[in-house]
Amino acid sequence: MEKHLHIICLNVPYPVDYGGVFDLFYKLPALKARGIKIHLHCFEYGRGQQPELNKYCETVEYYKRIEGWKGFSFSLPYIVATRRNSSMFDRLLQDDHPILMEGVHCTYLLNDSRFASRKCFVRLHNVEHVYYKNLYYNSSSITKKLYYLWESKALLKYEKKIAKLCSFLTVIPKDTETYKLLGATHISYLPLFLPGWEISSKTGVGTYCLYHGDLSVSENEKAALWLAKKVFNNIDIKLIIAGKNPSRRVKDGMANRKNISLVANPDEKEMQYLIAGAQMNILPSFNATGIKLKLLNALYNGRHCVVNEATVQGTGVEVACHVGNNATAIKSIIFQLNRHPFEEEELKLRHLLLDEMFDNDKNALELMREIWG
Repeated sequence: MEKHLHIICLNVPYPVDYGGVFDLFYKLPALKARGIKIHLHCFEYGRGQQPELNKYCETVEYYKRIEGWKGFSFSLPYIVATRRNSSMFDRLLQDDHPILMEGVHCTYLLNDSRFASRKCFVRLHNVEHVYYKNLYYNSSSITKKLYYLWESKALLKYEKKIAKLCSFLTVIPKDTETYKLLGATHISYLPLFLPGWEISSKTGVGTYCLYHGDLSVSENEKAALWLAKKVFNNIDIKLIIAGKNPSRRVKDGMANRKNISLVANPDEKEMQYLIAGAQMNILPSFNATGIKLKLLNALYNGRHCVVNEATVQGTGVEVACHVGNNATAIKSIIFQLNRHPFEEEELKLRHLLLDEMFDNDKNALELMREIWG
């Protein structure tokens, strides 16, 4: 008997050009390979319709997100209210196939009594109220801070409400425990779906340290500036900061620092070259939610990974990283590892950890068991 599945995506999941769409996209070929007939529903706001998605899905539908003040609601978080769409609901009600909602963003239908008896699942990419509270702390814009604080409070109330209404699948074990505290009774951990990465980290010694990320994002901007001002401020070790769209604050913060260089908007090939050549990928975070794709990329393709607890807390990959929780501790780790070769034993550890955790075929089977039993 054919298995059909509706998947509602918070954004168009192709091209795979930022971390937030990796799990959304790579889930599609993994499920198709297992014979699942996917009916994809995407909210489109700037990425356009993508014919590539038709290779993996029976049907692909696009809907406009209601942005700006028209999408504002006093009773719903903005990320949920702006993804209400009656046309999508009408399509979903034409059959009784299970529905997988990608993120809390796509869960408005849980408030609709017509879906009360439907098999519904939510893929939790973050505990959203925590994520937005951290954005509030990390933003330097007063306007953004006010929005993030409002949204965090609205999301906490909303997430408590929906926790009892359906089944959930988290991307890290820690989020499973957090949602149980919110009231969830049907919740399990399912690792991220990733591209066909194979561990290709080079043994030996690299010649520089690397921080990489989307440098227009306030959290990444803060991390880059923190490394420059607090960690590499008085040490004679080279740091490269690389990523998309560096803000003026980042550019100014790197100016006149002899041991720090900025690589703006590297293409994918150049970025992978930088990750592979580094002695250390240094990836502090100020938002302890979800799992960072840049960390996984570094574990698959780079040498030593140096992080703070917020980067790896509750992710399951802590054992493969060097963890320090302040500038002094990070600086000490850098000195220890600066000329320390990355060795075969560390490669073996990564294989033991990552090969099992991020097996797309195994995880597709687990997802199917969750949905169809």
